[in-house]
Amino acid sequence: MKPAFFVVSLSLLAAITFDGPLVAQETKPVPKDSVRVFVAGCTKGMMFTAGPRLEDPPTSLEIKEGMHLRMNGPKNLMNEIKAHEGSMVGITGLMKKGQYLPGVAVGGGVRISPPSQGPGGITANVGGDQIYIDVEGWRPVTGNCPAR
Repeated sequence: MKPAFFVVSLSLLAAITFDGPLVAQETKPVPKDSVRVFVAGCTKGMMFTAGPRLEDPPTSLEIKEGMHLRMNGPKNLMNEIKAHEGSMVGITGLMKKGQYLPGVAVGGGVRISPPSQGPGGITANVGGDQIYIDVEGWRPVTGNCPAR
């Protein structure tokens, strides 16, 4: 083997090795009013139902088991997740801070919450109870989704 060919081969190998991981590690910055979360659970259409909390990776947001999230994301990513419907998956995405609290945010850190019970013992529904997650990625996780 000629030395010049060997040097060129090493240079090419180094360029390929160092170029790939740097691109893959780039993540979208998190806006100040949002938080990046990882949640394990099950999907049905565009709805995600949170399963038991996993500590891999840990998340600072309290997402309780059974909570429903409406998934938003690129069409090809949503199709990948939909193909695994019925299996446990973990999704990573961005959620607005405070949207999972009861009531409606009116700005400036002020939130208007409905009374715990309305007249006749009926719980009021303000309509602001849909929780959204902008999905950035997913992966399969161990566990089973409940049969429907």
